[in-house]
Amino acid sequence: MIALSDHYQRLNVDEYLGLEAQSLVKHEYMDGEVYAMAGTTDTHNTIVGNIVMLIRNHLRGTDCRVYFLDIKARLERCNCFYYPDLLVTCDPQDRETPTYKRFPKLIVEVLSDSTESFDRGDKFYNYQTLDSLEEYILVNTKSPRVEIFRRHSQEGWLFQTYTPTDLAITIKSLDLGVSFVDLYEDTTLLNNPANNQADSQASN
Repeated sequence: MIALSDHYQRLNVDEYLGLEAQSLVKHEYMDGEVYAMAGTTDTHNTIVGNIVMLIRNHLRGTDCRVYFLDIKARLERCNCFYYPDLLVTCDPQDRETPTYKRFPKLIVEVLSDSTESFDRGDKFYNYQTLDSLEEYILVNTKSPRVEIFRRHSQEGWLFQTYTPTDLAITIKSLDLGVSFVDLYEDTTLLNNPANNQADSQASN
């Protein structure tokens, strides 16, 4: 989620982290510039909560952890800190930094009008500087659609789109299948077959 621009004087990383620890408003950091985060909607929050629950249950008993809300991703090559909607890391080095993680293998962004172009563009470009990242997932909030970018080499990514006709979404980095019904549970989207299916199941 980006960002309503909120320009201050340029900050170094330590200054940014110090101010962010005290701020009531979250800010993303891009090479010295900070940007205040835009708010979210109930649909956005519900989808994030659904994904967190599904992944958390799947990762129980493993060394992997799922983080969301106030945990940042640190991208050292572009000198950036972003707040992804969700990230998963299995690297023990990430236990050493309680407010940010440097080695995510999965990042999920739930799209909104104010964030979509950035999530698809510069943000994804910068996320690709993370050697640890295996998958980048974009979840649509207007219609039931999930787009996944999967790293197939250090230089390239494969793209796949899922719709409710696929029944399940495959998160290969976690060896996890997720149904559209579970992903969009308790949300109301225009022309959402997943909700229609959920309603039908509930009435049976």
